[in-house]
Amino acid sequence: MLYRPEDFEPLTDEPWDDARARAAIRTIVADVGAAYGGDELWPADEWDGWETPTPLKNLYAGAAGVVWALDALQRRGHAESRIDLADAALRTLEAWRTAPDFMRGLELPTRAESSLFCGESGILLVAWRLAPTDALRDDLLARIRAHVGCEAIEVMWGAPGTMLAARAIGADDAWEESAAAVRAARGPDGTWTNRLWGKDRRSLSPPHGLTGIMCALEGGDDLAAAALAREAIVEDGLANWPSSDGELRLQWCNGAPGVVIHASDYLDEELLRMGAELVWHAGPPGMEKGPCICHGTAGNGYAFLRTFVRTGDEVWLERARRFAVHALGQVERRGRGRYSLFTGDLGVALYAADCLDARGAFPVLDSWD
Repeated sequence: MLYRPEDFEPLTDEPWDDARARAAIRTIVADVGAAYGGDELWPADEWDGWETPTPLKNLYAGAAGVVWALDALQRRGHAESRIDLADAALRTLEAWRTAPDFMRGLELPTRAESSLFCGESGILLVAWRLAPTDALRDDLLARIRAHVGCEAIEVMWGAPGTMLAARAIGADDAWEESAAAVRAARGPDGTWTNRLWGKDRRSLSPPHGLTGIMCALEGGDDLAAAALAREAIVEDGLANWPSSDGELRLQWCNGAPGVVIHASDYLDEELLRMGAELVWHAGPPGMEKGPCICHGTAGNGYAFLRTFVRTGDEVWLERARRFAVHALGQVERRGRGRYSLFTGDLGVALYAADCLDARGAFPVLDSWD
């Protein structure tokens, strides 16, 4: 079995409607604005804040991701924020420097403070984008350069993540320094061994492995395509890819959705379609995973958007929009109030906006816009 059917639920019958999607995005943004607490930033969901100093500040599940998403939706004309976003970004940076929000009890990678998703780099980048100063850029550049050679070779904790930040600020020399070290660490099979939480692992996933690293290196190659073809598990015209522990999951952060999304430009087209078909066949993740872009319905739906971009086949855009309707419905069923980019409501709002715009750029890894 390529996935666990019990983890998924039937797709809603509600049709896509542009006006309703736009209204839902505005409602989410208004709720986020109303919940903003100044120096207290936003309240943390119990899962996001478990064993972690709050308020959360990081890009993945904290205030930096919230501010970036609000700014992206506003710049793209989908919803106006009532918050002074530049001020919120600077407050977030100050709060992180006072109390970094690393989960307690974990063996962190060296130079974890430079992490794009969980350290200061993502927070600095958001602050620089909204309130650019030479001092902020210099601080971010120092974080990027400190990350060269980090044993966590992945987007979330390691140099591939800060390479994305280097490109965002036009620091080409710093990007190349990290890229050279990342290329040198690549195995002969085209993949990387990543040391995280005190263990070595080999992953294909966007946050922790091959497909995310190739985003940082700005494109796939024959070695990456061959590795994904070799690792694919195919049954009855459907395909999935194993997690680092050998389990078959079906979400952006592990399995076919992430592979399809981030390898869509170089993955064999038949495998691309088989991976996307598995996502459609399974249906939306149930409420335990929820609507989010990391491990929920919206994240899986990006596989359809990327397949649409690659193939031009409108059926994939239609499927993406059906998943967006379902994800927005899951936000309402659960109740709004989860304030984060990757695990919360704003990621769903961004996904709905991308469905409106017929755009397949996954947040952060594919685009900062």
